[in-house]
Amino acid sequence: MAETKEKSLSDEKPKPRVRPIVRLGIFLISHSFHVSVVCCTAGVLALFLLPVLAKNTYISENALMPGSASPMLSNQHVSDGNRLVKDLTNPNSKSSETGIESHKIIAQYMLDLGAEVSFHKFHPQMNQFHPLHFFSSPDSGKIQENYSCSSYGINTVGIIRAPRGDGKEAIVLVTPYNALKSGFGEALSLGIAYSVFSLLTQVTWLAKDIIWLVADSQYGEYAAVAAWLREYQTPKFSSLSTPNAEMCPDVNNLFELKGHSISGSKFSNSFRRAGTMAAALVLKVRDQNEQFEDTISIYAEASNGQMPNLDLINVVNYLAVHRQGLRVNVEKLWSLLNSSWLKSLGEIFESLAKVAKSLYPKWKFGIPATEYVEGTATLASSLYYQALGVPTGPHGAFRDYQVDAITLEISPKFSLDKVWRNDILLRGGRLIEGVIRSVNNLLEKFHQSFFLYLLTSPSKFVSVGVYMIAFALLIAPLPMVAASLYVDANSSSNCSKGDSSTPSAITDTDEHSIAIRSWRWLNSAKLVFIVHLWGAIVSLLPYFISQIPDCSPTTSFMIWVLLSILSLLTLNSVLASPLACAKATQEKEWALVKSVTISSVFIGLGLMSVINFATAEIGALLMVPMCLLAQPLKLDVRAGTLRSFCRMICNLVLGHIAFPPAAFFLLKGMLDGFGNANVGDFWMWVESLWAWNSATYLFIGMVQLPCWVLCISILFHTC
Repeated sequence: MAETKEKSLSDEKPKPRVRPIVRLGIFLISHSFHVSVVCCTAGVLALFLLPVLAKNTYISENALMPGSASPMLSNQHVSDGNRLVKDLTNPNSKSSETGIESHKIIAQYMLDLGAEVSFHKFHPQMNQFHPLHFFSSPDSGKIQENYSCSSYGINTVGIIRAPRGDGKEAIVLVTPYNALKSGFGEALSLGIAYSVFSLLTQVTWLAKDIIWLVADSQYGEYAAVAAWLREYQTPKFSSLSTPNAEMCPDVNNLFELKGHSISGSKFSNSFRRAGTMAAALVLKVRDQNEQFEDTISIYAEASNGQMPNLDLINVVNYLAVHRQGLRVNVEKLWSLLNSSWLKSLGEIFESLAKVAKSLYPKWKFGIPATEYVEGTATLASSLYYQALGVPTGPHGAFRDYQVDAITLEISPKFSLDKVWRNDILLRGGRLIEGVIRSVNNLLEKFHQSFFLYLLTSPSKFVSVGVYMIAFALLIAPLPMVAASLYVDANSSSNCSKGDSSTPSAITDTDEHSIAIRSWRWLNSAKLVFIVHLWGAIVSLLPYFISQIPDCSPTTSFMIWVLLSILSLLTLNSVLASPLACAKATQEKEWALVKSVTISSVFIGLGLMSVINFATAEIGALLMVPMCLLAQPLKLDVRAGTLRSFCRMICNLVLGHIAFPPAAFFLLKGMLDGFGNANVGDFWMWVESLWAWNSATYLFIGMVQLPCWVLCISILFHTC
């Protein structure tokens, strides 16, 4: 008897213990609704808390040492810059229709300092949409075919060779200048650059070559800088370097400068280069200023949300504020500064901070309400311009080659008469001198500080480790809800077709039916795939629509809409889209479609967060609530409860807001007023996105739009 008991005990196998991580997953899936509410609320709250959590900026790279040396720029250098300003503003320098005289004056001044001077001739390139140019090399433009002598752009380049350098590194100073329509501000920016340039030809501490690029901005500041960079990084040998003297006499006269007045100098008609670019500064001066003090604005956003190393901005901010007494500005969304609800939210955070400080005096949480409003407006601007993926200045051309660059725009508070002109020349020149001196101290490229950040003020930032928390909380419910919907759809289907009261052995037929039901999600996956394929087709349609001559933006947009609808109907008929299955009698078929849709949205947002976080964050704010709340309207109507009625209203509102054109017009109306909105504005905005190869365009066409279509199909599902 004892032997049989021992044998029976030995035959019993211990039940496998469920791992804690599996238990947690089962718990989260079974309570996906509550988890979604908590995570989404926490994600939005974390986004509004970012200005409170912002940290003060600091110099990470000790070698920069900003302000460690006294400025060497003197009044003599300022007077040299003043002479250049006077010569450029002289009416005689603008006598030529092509502005050749101004280029000669600038080149002559550079040569007088002993710099190596050359002219870079370029043709403007048309930024044109092409589907294969996204994420490609920057050289994706198309040169205009019918060009003339007047279509030439001429960049004047001066190079100072560092006495202590080996020619392997360089610092670039860019001053945009339109010789045909130049204002006094552009001439003054050249005066500041020349005063610094004249100083750098005399110093002995220079270890990096200095390149001064006077960019011909008659076809746009960005186009001139991008053309020079293309030639600098990827040289091309073409007939552009030797223009026809008979066809272009003015350009030929430009080369006569070599043999006429500066024979034996360092002038060359060949393209000159220096070393690898360590950093670049774009300097501009505004003619008028609306502020009551001298200010300097910093523009840092480049294509696809790229930002320069934060240390470069920190050096400029430190030197401008603590050495030159300039007020530093970064872009803000001015419409948020007068927002009453934002001010109330800031007062709430300020009150909570006081309560927390009373409980624990060392707790440093919270900022004043006014500072919170300004920080939120700056943060929103930083998110907005990064999400657009369009550069905010010519510095964006450098980021395409992984060169840290920013644009500095100086705004004097008074009219630029002689007294204040000298003051701006001196302070602006010393600022540029200090930045160049700091970058000159670097032994390697910028790498210590942050490349992924959001600014809340010139001296405060939010790092990637902080702002990713808000995004992670927003998208965290998506995989859990997708798994919950899948389990719920299969379990309800199994229960409806089987008899739970008879736990007898499962027959072969039952096993076959269960296997079929377990693969039923492939129909929904096919639907989602076809809709995303349609999104790719919609993204390519503008390439063909843009070929239509003399087509207005409004007409192009309407053609785009009609072709998009026609292509969706064609895909549905040709590829046998399972829309009929989505309208079938199965009660939970829509849940499988929603499950696969949410999974695809989760993947799309995750990939976009790697390319451009700001686009992914704004997309998550629009798409996640719509995906989570999407449910057939018929079910809400049948339920007849207050909860179902509120969900139905939210679904209808989110369905309108998440539609890309509607979201654009809503944002444009909030910023510029709804009276200025036009149907063709959306086409022009999208046109600017694809012209700059912005990944935001692909996100809208291949992630957001298909998601919206799928959610609308779920809302109008015939259960």
